[in-house]
Amino acid sequence: MPTLPREQPDPSRSEPHKARRMAESFGADAQRYDLARPSYPDELVARIVAGSPGVDVLDVGCGTGIAARQFQAAGCAVLGVEPDARMADFARARGLQVEVADFEAWQPVGRTFDAVIAAQSWHWVDPAVGALKAAHVLRPGGRLAIFGHVYEPPAEVAEPFAAAYRRVAPDSPLNGQPARRPLDLYRAAYAKVADKIRETGQFEEPEQWRFDWEQSYTRDQWLDLLPTTGGLTQLRPDQLAEVLDAVGGAIDSLGGRFTMTYTTLAATAVRAGTS
Repeated sequence: MPTLPREQPDPSRSEPHKARRMAESFGADAQRYDLARPSYPDELVARIVAGSPGVDVLDVGCGTGIAARQFQAAGCAVLGVEPDARMADFARARGLQVEVADFEAWQPVGRTFDAVIAAQSWHWVDPAVGALKAAHVLRPGGRLAIFGHVYEPPAEVAEPFAAAYRRVAPDSPLNGQPARRPLDLYRAAYAKVADKIRETGQFEEPEQWRFDWEQSYTRDQWLDLLPTTGGLTQLRPDQLAEVLDAVGGAIDSLGGRFTMTYTTLAATAVRAGTS
């Protein structure tokens, strides 16, 4: 994947939940975010629903509701918790029930759920709090499912992006990383998520799931998605234009489109106990 802040656990950043400025930057263009971001494999959604005791789902960091709407379509009743009021407003306009709060501070007021999901958002949650709070709001046998995409553009796209990003943001802590990064690093990051779940003592043995898929992007489609990623949401317009121009030229050299290889990873576990 290119050198960008990611919406899945990042092995290079030990405390991303403290990066509030970046965490709260995605709502700057909620409509673009919702249109450009990919959805999640239907197989993943079906597996979570089938492995939960009921249909009540809490979506942590629901954003504009991309994952939540998929769970609604699968027959679930979804409540979103989202710290960014702009994202929450967009999700509500699409028919979702959303409460604005950080998950750590959110008050369940006695409510419990059959599944707690976090779609590309769990790394913004304090790891010392998140899994324990999820256990608190899950019914016995309920499932915690933390998942996100690892995406890998071809080198012909990733390298020009990384070079342009280094030029426009030379002081970014995200520089100095290779343009494309091994999937094993992200699998290890999800293993750490599973470890945190295990350490609570509130869940059965965690599992790790993997779903591989591909998606074709035109030049315009990819340039719509890039500005919704963390490192680019904080660039000035002239800096963003320089990055997009470099990437657009690279895609033009490939004939105006390319195929993205995606892997969706999940760490998941069932709430132990009978009460």
